[in-house]
Amino acid sequence: MVAGYGTVWLMQPTAIQDFQDTVWAYYAAHGRQDLPWRQPERDGTFDPYKIMVSELMLQQTQVPRVVPKFTAFMAAFPTVQALAAAPLARVLEAWSGLGYNRRAKFLWQAAQALVERHGGQLPNDRAQLLALPGIGPGTAGAILVYAFNRPEPFIETNVRSVFFHHFFADQTDIADAELLPLVAAALPEHETRDWYWALMDYGTHLKRTVGNAARASKHYAKQSVFQGSRRQIRGQVLKLLTAGPLSRTQLQGVITDERLDSVLNDLLNETFIEQNDSAYRLRA
Repeated sequence: MVAGYGTVWLMQPTAIQDFQDTVWAYYAAHGRQDLPWRQPERDGTFDPYKIMVSELMLQQTQVPRVVPKFTAFMAAFPTVQALAAAPLARVLEAWSGLGYNRRAKFLWQAAQALVERHGGQLPNDRAQLLALPGIGPGTAGAILVYAFNRPEPFIETNVRSVFFHHFFADQTDIADAELLPLVAAALPEHETRDWYWALMDYGTHLKRTVGNAARASKHYAKQSVFQGSRRQIRGQVLKLLTAGPLSRTQLQGVITDERLDSVLNDLLNETFIEQNDSAYRLRA
């Protein structure tokens, strides 16, 4: 395909059809139907709570790492009510190993908001989803698609990779505003859930075989190095405190980085942890 801008491709219906055929063909041959969050309930529906958990976990984390953590997390918190009622410390312990622990806290807070304001049910409404902690436009769109099969255009890394590869070859600094009309134009009428699963799987394939085309996005931000970062220190502190309260001296015996005090202050301010009797502990 010759490179071109989104508005040009929108005037070429056959190009959209060819693109759809390519994505569907890959999905038919290589679709990852065994992923646990792609399994329907006995009545054929998809549990919106499970979709929300999987989407928060999949943010900035690869599928192979998420699968076992998702399975264990759902066993520990099988319903939104169970998650909302759990202590944050237990949620963080179940999340341990996934990184970006703010996602765990957001998920816990979202569960509480759902119980308090929505009767424990995820709303089938974009604005109400966006009002939940940790739910941005991409995650809200994914929940509407995967839980409710809504024809909702949304953009995330794999979606960008696929559309950039096919419609924006050799271009850079591409804004989502230009991409979104193409995403909407390519949506099928009745198979939205499967279509996005196909995009996810094809995007993963492209990253593995031709590289990450999403780097051409105007919104692309390279993930920071984890080793030696403040993020690593935060994770170490939270993991250590899952075993019980520790003093600063005890923490310092394991974490010798001079940034420990500022990290502890951040975690206190963000209410991940609390301090009693000179000991730090995970928030109950």
